[in-house]
Amino acid sequence: MDHLAPAKRCGARRLGFVMAEMKQRELWQRVAIAIPYLWLLVFFLLPFVIILKISLADPVIAQPPFTPTFDAEGGLSVTLDNFQFLLTDKLYAFTYLKSVLLAATATILCLALGFPMAYGIARCSAATRNLLLLLIVLPFWISFLLRVYAWMGLLNNYGAINNALMWLGIIDQPVQFMYTDFAIFLGLTYSYLPFMILPLYATLERMNLDFVEAAQDLGASRTQAFWDVTWPLARPGVIAGCLLVFIPAMGEYVIPYLLGGPESLLIGRVLFDEFFVNRDWPLASSVAIVLLLLLVIPIVFLQRSQARDAEQAT
Repeated sequence: MDHLAPAKRCGARRLGFVMAEMKQRELWQRVAIAIPYLWLLVFFLLPFVIILKISLADPVIAQPPFTPTFDAEGGLSVTLDNFQFLLTDKLYAFTYLKSVLLAATATILCLALGFPMAYGIARCSAATRNLLLLLIVLPFWISFLLRVYAWMGLLNNYGAINNALMWLGIIDQPVQFMYTDFAIFLGLTYSYLPFMILPLYATLERMNLDFVEAAQDLGASRTQAFWDVTWPLARPGVIAGCLLVFIPAMGEYVIPYLLGGPESLLIGRVLFDEFFVNRDWPLASSVAIVLLLLLVIPIVFLQRSQARDAEQAT
């Protein structure tokens, strides 16, 4: 039996190495999982808690311009007056509604333009596809602010668009494009169109064309095959693109301010004015909290609906 002792010791040592390697691998897996949660904690949850704390305070002329959460006696000092003011003031309700309508319209326009473009790119050859994708992401190499200023030069009364229309004889005098909702729609659609095209392309490029051919072989027209096969398969990309466009467009500040003018009251402009002009940080924080709820609640319901559909499909 003594000649088996070295083999046992070697096997035990190897087992110990394997166990140590498994523990190290499990540790690294936990670290890799913890990093995204830590990122969300530091850059989302913690700022949200700070904004929520400020929204429950009263504005004061001091530094910082809001009352502390605990008074001098150590008691809790919070108020809901800011949220009550938002619910009773029609100006803020109008601002929220207009922001939602503008963001939704820009999202629909991006979807109407982006879906055919993404579908065409996904069906091109590899070389042409790479070139078209490069053209889609090329505007990101230029500053966002410079691109908006370029649209100001194109849309003003003596810009390239009005000059071209007058040269062609279509109009006799310049058309007021600047400082209108049309200019805001145009700026939002141009700026966020790539965010719609890229997720749509990623979904459509992986789609199996045999499904479409099978539907047509069974007698479906191209329109029927699109709505019965292509559209359901492309729905994840549509949802992702709509969220990527609607969420930033909802709180957009630069485009409405520069292209819509100072009279365009959107929620991004209201937030900026309350923070930096009126110095009413509690009210501005309340506006931001309500805006966040307007964006997060539909996303939560959408995720639950998708999970329910996935369960029913399985």
